[in-house]
Amino acid sequence: MTDTLTIRPVETKRDRKAFVDLPFRLYADDPHWVPPLRSEALGMITPEKNGWYSHAKAQLFLAEENGRVVGRISAHIDTLALTIDPALGFGPGVGQWGLMDAEREDIFLALLARAEQWLRAEGMTRALGPISQSIWEEPGLLVEGYDHPPTVMMGHHKPEYRGWIEVAGYTLVKQLMTYELDITQTFPPIVQRIIASGEKNERIRIREVDKSKFEEEAAIILDILNDGWSENWGGIPLTPPEIKDVGVKLKPIVFNDLIRIAELDGRPVAFMITLPDLNEAIRPLNGSLLPFGWAKLLLWLRAPKVRTMRVPLMGVVKDLQSSRMASQLAFMMIEYIRRASVERYGASRGEIGWVLDDNQGMRSIAETIRSRVNKVYNVYEKAL
Repeated sequence: MTDTLTIRPVETKRDRKAFVDLPFRLYADDPHWVPPLRSEALGMITPEKNGWYSHAKAQLFLAEENGRVVGRISAHIDTLALTIDPALGFGPGVGQWGLMDAEREDIFLALLARAEQWLRAEGMTRALGPISQSIWEEPGLLVEGYDHPPTVMMGHHKPEYRGWIEVAGYTLVKQLMTYELDITQTFPPIVQRIIASGEKNERIRIREVDKSKFEEEAAIILDILNDGWSENWGGIPLTPPEIKDVGVKLKPIVFNDLIRIAELDGRPVAFMITLPDLNEAIRPLNGSLLPFGWAKLLLWLRAPKVRTMRVPLMGVVKDLQSSRMASQLAFMMIEYIRRASVERYGASRGEIGWVLDDNQGMRSIAETIRSRVNKVYNVYEKAL
């Protein structure tokens, strides 16, 4: 019997479940893949549960062979991305694809061609990928760092995907990196001097966030982020619906002492968000909170003890970028959160990122505190 490969759009709840379930089979033998909670993965691709869809649209596809799901991909268009300066990576005519997995190269290429076809039909002239689905979720293809699990909100992929994407005519447009460091060790003397100098400066205040004022604090951070990232590659503004949904998901792992806001003369000018690595807690659950996973996770959330803390986002207002003050505030926030991470949560390892390959300021800060690149993610482009 000849195998018949078909590519079809996801249309039903059953299709979405099949879309989410596929990686559980494809990565079953990968010791470093972290199974996501199925409910969270379904929420990401359900418009009613993901604020990103308030300014974007997507079409998911499944590949089937003799009725068996053997691959998946998402093609999507972010209307905000269409409005930004092309020099920042997106702009008019740029669509994206992501959430791709396949058993074989021919299946992968057929899925990619189908995603490109959908993007062309929507008027797109260039494709970026993989971006799954928002740039703020899991952008890029893992190309270095397969030998250890990803932290919360970072992706993990099969090594062969890189060759498959490049065979399809895609070229590298941007690299995203994460840095790891031993946070049980104090920082070099020069960093300690910079921190001590900042502590003597009456203009500077580094404060913890107040989780009881979650929406107010989130608005402050959003303002700094959208201002500070407005000229960065991929700087698509985050919107209130996205912040609301992300807040619901992340609020359980938000702790006052792990998120800091820096004020200069009373004005909020920088922030640093640190999250306990939730992947350490959910990895043993194999995607399900039943029958007892919810209880285990709840106990962990009350007083998390983790090996790794992840810094997914840092930001400083545009008018301070490239200044000595920006670096000083960054070092101060990093040090205060480092102390809390070790003393209160038992952490020994930190991960910073992702960091753009051309973000020399952030890369310099990471290298000065003796961190090293541990994972690299590629984003590719192709003219349609």
